[in-house]
Amino acid sequence: MAADVEPAPLRLMIYDRTCRGRKLLPGLSHAWSSGGWLYRGLRRIDACHGVSSWPEALAWLTDYEPQRSIAEVQYWGHGKWGAAKIGSASFGVDCLLRDHELREPLERIRKRMLPGDHGLMWFRTCETFGAAPGHAFAAAMSESLGCRIAGHTYVIGHIQSGLHSLMPGAEPSWAVDEALTAGTPTHPEKAAWSSWRAPNTITFLHGRIPAGY
Repeated sequence: MAADVEPAPLRLMIYDRTCRGRKLLPGLSHAWSSGGWLYRGLRRIDACHGVSSWPEALAWLTDYEPQRSIAEVQYWGHGKWGAAKIGSASFGVDCLLRDHELREPLERIRKRMLPGDHGLMWFRTCETFGAAPGHAFAAAMSESLGCRIAGHTYVIGHIQSGLHSLMPGAEPSWAVDEALTAGTPTHPEKAAWSSWRAPNTITFLHGRIPAGY
């Protein structure tokens, strides 16, 4: 009898399905959903799921094909300095507190994530890695999940600038004021839009993080 073959690690995508727009003006959820279908078609991810809350998002990540490990998670949605958002709800460093409702599912996800550089959590959101709150978020999340964390410092759209990643135990290497156009690193007020001249720029069609980012 042939030895059992361990299933390949999963590559998963979640997106905010609450940004629906108005009747004649579709919201960004339509674009994020279409991106998921495109990535599935290109075989860059194994599954995609729209969510309306962070408990729903983490529950899906913990329960989807639980016998398989996870190599990569991408989140497509809105963000702000030091946080990713679903609707008006923020996912930030406070979610790591022991009494927070998301702490337990995050620990379950850590057990499924491949460690170190073999695993990746990528926040494809505006500004999440920007300013001092973004530095703190990147460092705390990489330690909590035990894998590589990636995110952006600029406002992103089809062009996505300021892409950086951080390994557990490392310090952020990008400038704390990168992309800031108003405010200070500790009290940011406005970030620049992504552009071809901005550092570490990709497009939404890039499914992998370039070397050195």
